[in-house]
Amino acid sequence: EKSFPYTEIGKAFNYRSLLRKHQIIPLGAKQYKCDVCGKVFNQKRYLACHRRCHTGEKPYKCSECGKTFSRNSALVNHKAVHTREKSYRCNECGKTFSQTSYFVYHRRLHTGEKPYKCEECDKAFSLKANLERHRKIHTGEKPYKCNECSRTFSQKSSLTRHRRLHTGEKPYKCEECDEAFSCKSNLERHRIIHTGEKLYKCNECGKTFSRSDFLGLHRWSEIG
Repeated sequence: EKSFPYTEIGKAFNYRSLLRKHQIIPLGAKQYKCDVCGKVFNQKRYLACHRRCHTGEKPYKCSECGKTFSRNSALVNHKAVHTREKSYRCNECGKTFSQTSYFVYHRRLHTGEKPYKCEECDKAFSLKANLERHRKIHTGEKPYKCNECSRTFSQKSSLTRHRRLHTGEKPYKCEECDEAFSCKSNLERHRIIHTGEKLYKCNECGKTFSRSDFLGLHRWSEIG
């Protein structure tokens, strides 16, 4: 039985949902049709919004993070990520998180949990992404290529460091003497000059050194 009559045009429907769907475009209303997929809309603005699915246009931008969206409603939903109450609190350091997954990842920094294990060498990681990056060592995959010299790398971070050889960029700066370095490890090694820290110890005589290469030279001289 068609119990939901649409008396304006004399058409009836079996389900209320079908009636509502039909009422979206009333009889005699101007129709706007998408020339790509043929979908029809009763308002021009709906068609304009729909067309962005085909063009990829994203005119709505988040002022917080710069992420863009094709619909204003999607932007509104996204903004909730920035304003949402951070209900997950770490008992160790007090840091708060808005999502369970971020909280779980953070907790592993305190617990040392590493649930993602490499099948090749048994090395374990706290994040799955780190495991995937590590696996490339075994597969030999090097998807990251330098546009300057065509050298390839297994990790994006390695490519980033390599590019600094071409650009001369040195983002790691010493606070003591303003000397800059292209790699963070070089800055850490340099800082020892200022702190006087000697982390490298000779197991034979107990003498300590500020750099590993100094320890190596010492061992070589002892052997000689």
